[in-house]
Amino acid sequence: MAIQKISTQAIIALKDALTNIYWRKKDLRQFIELTIEHSAIVATIDWQEPLKQESVSILIDRMVTRQDLFQNDLLRLIQEVGNFSDFSHLSYFDKDGNLTKRAKECVAKLRNQTKGYFDAIEELKKAEERRNANLEKVKTTIHFSQKLEELKTKFFEIAINTNKQQRGFQLEKLLNELFILFELSAKSSFKIDGEQIDGAFTFDGTDFLLEAKWQKDPIPASELYAFGGKITNKLKNTLGLFISMDGFSKDGIETNNPITKQMILMDGEDLMLIFDGRIQLNEMILLKRQHASQTGEIFYKFKT
Repeated sequence: MAIQKISTQAIIALKDALTNIYWRKKDLRQFIELTIEHSAIVATIDWQEPLKQESVSILIDRMVTRQDLFQNDLLRLIQEVGNFSDFSHLSYFDKDGNLTKRAKECVAKLRNQTKGYFDAIEELKKAEERRNANLEKVKTTIHFSQKLEELKTKFFEIAINTNKQQRGFQLEKLLNELFILFELSAKSSFKIDGEQIDGAFTFDGTDFLLEAKWQKDPIPASELYAFGGKITNKLKNTLGLFISMDGFSKDGIETNNPITKQMILMDGEDLMLIFDGRIQLNEMILLKRQHASQTGEIFYKFKT
């Protein structure tokens, strides 16, 4: 089936719209990858150093020069962007409303430039069904990234708080939100008792007790022994996760006491890796548990 050639005005409008519908380059890149069929071309573009509009322009120009291969993908982008109607993800960065206004104007211009393009394209009949699913994936990813960034900011605020009681309540709330974000099943909200936070959650079919502290000195072995006693009093397969923001003493990390062999340890640097998006919480727990099972070491230090 012969398909109408995409006009120069439409290509320019597509570039402008793509540049403005997402603020962050990684969100825009994911949107494009989920929209087009031949998504490998996206990885050939430098999304780090150039400005966003430069990366977009290079990508679209490459696709235009090979319309024998990418014409349907260009049309998919035109349709998906032209139908774009939810700009709520921009509100996080849009303090005065100009970003959202500009994005809507660019989408409207693209829509006007491309009227009638899809009437004769049989290959795009299912694009609308895929559109909703793809946008939902992108929105979920954007929400996750923004929430993780908010938790990171809260983490820094807690770090400079000198009020121990207030800091404990803030840490309790932070950990609750973090575990909810990663969809780890908490038995109930983590509770604070002095400087100590207690809780329980389920991960990969295993029940975990949780204890967390943010105190001046590293956690000594004696506190790990006490936590091990709590674990021992639970069902046989129960494990423990001890989180200490300022780490653990050498005797605590290197202890060979059998009562500690049912727990794994996390420190503040581990949490920063999670907040920076370098590793997910559930992945970290899995790797620490595997390391403990294979080596007997209860504290696995990730390389930064």
